[in-house]
Amino acid sequence: MSDDTNDQNLDDTNDTTANSSAPANDDATIDFGDEFGMVKFADDDDSAPAISLSENQTDQLPHWTEPPTGELPKFVQPTEDTISPTPSAGDPRPRLNLTGSTRRIEPSAPPKPVSRPPREGRISIGSDPTGERNRPDSSGGLSRRDTTGGAVRESSRGADPSRPQQVRRARPGDRSDSGTRPRGGSSRSMGRSSSGSRPQGSGARDLPTATAVGVLLGAVFIAAVLVGPVAVMLLLVVVLGLAAVEFFNQTTATGYQPALIVGVAGCVSAPLAAYWIGDAALPLVFVFAFIAGAISFIGTSSVESGPVPNLALTMLGLTWIGLFGSYGALILRLSNSGPGFENVGTDTLFILVVGIIANDTAAYFVGAATGRTPLRAWISPSKTMEGFVGGAIGTFVAVILVGLQSGTWTKLSEWLLIALVISILGPIGDLTESMFKRNMDIKDFGTVLRGHGGALDRFDSVLFALPIIYYLTLVLTPWAS
Repeated sequence: MSDDTNDQNLDDTNDTTANSSAPANDDATIDFGDEFGMVKFADDDDSAPAISLSENQTDQLPHWTEPPTGELPKFVQPTEDTISPTPSAGDPRPRLNLTGSTRRIEPSAPPKPVSRPPREGRISIGSDPTGERNRPDSSGGLSRRDTTGGAVRESSRGADPSRPQQVRRARPGDRSDSGTRPRGGSSRSMGRSSSGSRPQGSGARDLPTATAVGVLLGAVFIAAVLVGPVAVMLLLVVVLGLAAVEFFNQTTATGYQPALIVGVAGCVSAPLAAYWIGDAALPLVFVFAFIAGAISFIGTSSVESGPVPNLALTMLGLTWIGLFGSYGALILRLSNSGPGFENVGTDTLFILVVGIIANDTAAYFVGAATGRTPLRAWISPSKTMEGFVGGAIGTFVAVILVGLQSGTWTKLSEWLLIALVISILGPIGDLTESMFKRNMDIKDFGTVLRGHGGALDRFDSVLFALPIIYYLTLVLTPWAS
């Protein structure tokens, strides 16, 4: 079979050779068979002149043994016939580069540059360090253009041009708590006018009003202590109820939607249950409060109600006000333990409240006189380390003086421990409340107490100290001595 195939290929080859050797037709037409058909080629056009080089053009090239001259050889002499395109009448013909080099030969008479009008009102998005507006000058300032096209110079002293200025929301004047703001240049310039006097309403505490309200609160508290534990308990429930209403109203005003009814009811029922049953009732109150809060958000129409942050905020108020305040009820409940315990709860709560008042008052006046170092500047610039130390000293003095008159706490070691707890936890409670207020961008939680803010603003330090004082009382058992 292969022999037959080879013979057939040879025949095809011979046919092709014969066809190719045949003389071509005058019309330059070739038949390629069934696949391609007839193909006709164009006739040759010999009318155009052939390109030829002169015989002496190679004479212009230097011999390879001669040193280079640095000049480019000229192969063709330009004439009018080789210049293309044809210029218009009256214009000089430009010189052409026919040497093959990349060097551009400019015309003898270049056109005049076109003047463009300056741009005005250019819109710039973002910061361009190479732009005209942000280019620093010799004076160190930045020039910017106003709407009229003129340049206005801004001074960059005291600011970092590589960083944008921090945007701060407008806040009312900070309430002056324990201590004063540090004695820095910026703080003093903010608090004083050009004449050196402190302007009215700059955030300083109204001492006459605050003192009068404080004396009134102290008288009410002392009267309740003299009446008995039940009267103090009622006063405690009223204070916690007001604090809960202030907290949930302010959080609602800032855009959150906590379960207000559940929160207020839990903050009031927790101390009542603790005073009636004891600390075993507190877990049950908080379980019911959590379930009630969850049901209130389940009943909403969509997830837009924000169940996670709002339920968490509800439990925050319940823990901070309801749970911490319940330890005050547990302290008062000690007075109902039996004969000989009538004054244990009221004496303990009285010495705690006096210590908190002494801490806040001493910290305020010592910080106002010597305050230089901020305690936590980002939370409250008015609280200083000097005020913290002064408040601790005032607390120790007040607790010892009250302890000398107490029939329950009779040992110096016990007085020192109580004073230490108050000196540490009192400022922590105050800082915590200030931190929450700064986060919610509010000045005070309420205005029910003139010069002190609301009930939560006044008793924030007491709330933090109540749990530790209660367990310290159970450990020390002052009635045993």
